[in-house]
Amino acid sequence: MSQIKLSEISARAPKDLDKAETKKKTALILEELDELQNLLFAESKHSVLVVIQGMDGSGKDGVIRNVLGNMNPQGVTVQSYKAPTAEELSHDFLWRIHQHAPAKGMIQVFNRSHYEDILVTRVHKWCDDETATKRMNAINDFEKLLQEHNHTHILKFYLHISPEEQQGRLNERMKDPAKMWKYNEKDFEEARLWDIYMQMYEDCFNNCNNPAWIIVPADQNWYKENIIASQLHALLKSLDMQFPGMKK
Repeated sequence: MSQIKLSEISARAPKDLDKAETKKKTALILEELDELQNLLFAESKHSVLVVIQGMDGSGKDGVIRNVLGNMNPQGVTVQSYKAPTAEELSHDFLWRIHQHAPAKGMIQVFNRSHYEDILVTRVHKWCDDETATKRMNAINDFEKLLQEHNHTHILKFYLHISPEEQQGRLNERMKDPAKMWKYNEKDFEEARLWDIYMQMYEDCFNNCNNPAWIIVPADQNWYKENIIASQLHALLKSLDMQFPGMKK
């Protein structure tokens, strides 16, 4: 299996791709996603876990709002993971994750995820390489458990933003009144650790790859949203779901 090198992957859409036409296609996909999610909920044989990772400013919240927010909120739940609480730290690192694994019929979205425990922790040297390797093995076992024992289908997206675009978006948070609430001075500190983050992400992609990560160019929101909507649509269509008959 080839190794992922983020520096070799563009963060932008292909130059010949038409923005207006792509947005039209995305809108049609979103309409179908609403119907497919309803079918997933009704049949209740499968579940879907959508993992969204990315650097600050890569647009995780926007994807959740514009792609996954178009579906029935009864069948889609979102869990955001921030710094662990004292209670969470008193358990194993997957304890706070497993309790939010999706039930059959549900789409569960992780805004950041269990991967934070082998990303930010390694960047700041709170976790050594030996511990990180053990955690990656535990993550692989955890994802295998979900897939094999609960018919959970996992989509793992990395929102691949360029450092230049990230800086522009972080600076915008200091100027745009509608985005000032997102401002966090620590985001700029983390951005200065870019190269180390890229190394840790690449190690994560290459060692936790079943299912494989989907690298999503994220400098242009319209393209990013099209890719994620298309991937989720293709997954749900592949399940060949049927509405259950009348209950006897």
